[in-house]
Amino acid sequence: MGGEHNYESDREVGDSTAAINPEVITLARVSRPFLIRVVTHLAAEEGIRNFLDIGAGLPAESNTHQIAQRVAPDARVVYADNDPTALAHARELMRGTTPEGVTDYLDADYHDPRQILEQAANVLNFDQPIAVMFMGVLGFCPEHETARRIVAETMAGVPSGSLLALWDCTDTSEAAKRSTQQYADSGTEPYVLRSVEQIDAFFDGFEKVEPGLVSITRWRPDQAQGGMPDHVNGYGAVARKP
Repeated sequence: MGGEHNYESDREVGDSTAAINPEVITLARVSRPFLIRVVTHLAAEEGIRNFLDIGAGLPAESNTHQIAQRVAPDARVVYADNDPTALAHARELMRGTTPEGVTDYLDADYHDPRQILEQAANVLNFDQPIAVMFMGVLGFCPEHETARRIVAETMAGVPSGSLLALWDCTDTSEAAKRSTQQYADSGTEPYVLRSVEQIDAFFDGFEKVEPGLVSITRWRPDQAQGGMPDHVNGYGAVARKP
């Protein structure tokens, strides 16, 4: 899906899951272009220079710091993850940081927003708006109220004018439900599908930028990224903290 860092066990689970729900492959392919569009918008249109990417995972093509610093070479980006495999590749993730910019990687669990914010403050400028990103990661938090708390507490710790960028998989597809169960049965960390309404609840109290909460292929589509389906079961939005 772009990027060199994956393992045979991951590929086996992915192949069996995709056999039940081919949309898994499609979703994996369109989620990276969504990230590119979101980060480009945040840097170019919203003037964001501080990015906190929580649950970033393994390096792939066009990571957050590379996208942001193409637009704004002085952008500061902090990744936070507690996945040992992701941490092992963190050094490689830093490659390509511009001389003007800063990129850092925290060994931190999103269940502890205070720790993430305290460590991120060593790099990010909390006197300026910050883009907080949860990109396809909260499905790994099975309790919805816990996931809401994580988002709310993280956003409570950033300045007014900061933006929340978030997407996750929804239960809008029967095939997705079946493949999610297959994924859980494989013994890997379970991933929970949420309703569109539940994903919308993550943005309570914030002002969504256009086009609001939509299937991620419909969020400000780029004509250069042609061939994307009109709809996938991943839904996302960007919203501003008052």
